[in-house]
Amino acid sequence: MSMMVKERPSAVPATASDILTRGIWRENPVLVHTLGLCSALAVTNAVANSLAMGISTMFVLLGSSVLVSTWRRFIPSQVRISTYILIIATFVAIADMALEAVVPAVHKAMGPYIALIVTNCIVLGRQEAFASKNPVGRAALDAIGSGTGFTVALLFMGIPREVLGNGTFLGVNVMGPSFEPWVIMVLPPGGFLMMGLLLVGLAWRDQRAATRRAATTRAARLAALETEGAAA
Repeated sequence: MSMMVKERPSAVPATASDILTRGIWRENPVLVHTLGLCSALAVTNAVANSLAMGISTMFVLLGSSVLVSTWRRFIPSQVRISTYILIIATFVAIADMALEAVVPAVHKAMGPYIALIVTNCIVLGRQEAFASKNPVGRAALDAIGSGTGFTVALLFMGIPREVLGNGTFLGVNVMGPSFEPWVIMVLPPGGFLMMGLLLVGLAWRDQRAATRRAATTRAARLAALETEGAAA
């Protein structure tokens, strides 16, 4: 299990918009903090499974964050972690029963991974780092943003794996009868492959952004030096 990431004081956003959007991309729990990898690797062999896991996790995040934030002043610090886990487990049980009632085939395909949301570092980490320290509204926005980011990361993995591994999208054939499925994509190695490609892509993007910032800074310094020289 990955280690929980504690909130850095300097990283706390000033606006509600920042709280809502940061977990989707800038601080994506899977692609940036590499949390929740067990679920991300296990259930993303199909788009339906990815959606079900993402929506279930968002529901658990939202419900537990609101409850933890509401009762944060009354939860003794000595038992806060066990209390958070009990709250999370309650919402996980609700999500598990709802999936079994609404989409039994998807619930069966996902096996034990819905129940394992209880141990997902994303959920417990947001309770400890944010919901327990902020008002209900901000905690709810943080939960929605982190849940959306988790769902986006699962879909980034699940869509290519299902399309290339089965030739389908949500069970509908999209690659034609002549397409030969890449079986490896729906097997565990396919999950690791997609995760590696996503992380490499993000690292490349960050490196390009850093290079552009460095070039802009150098250009600004040179312009300032030229201005000072001309003035002298």
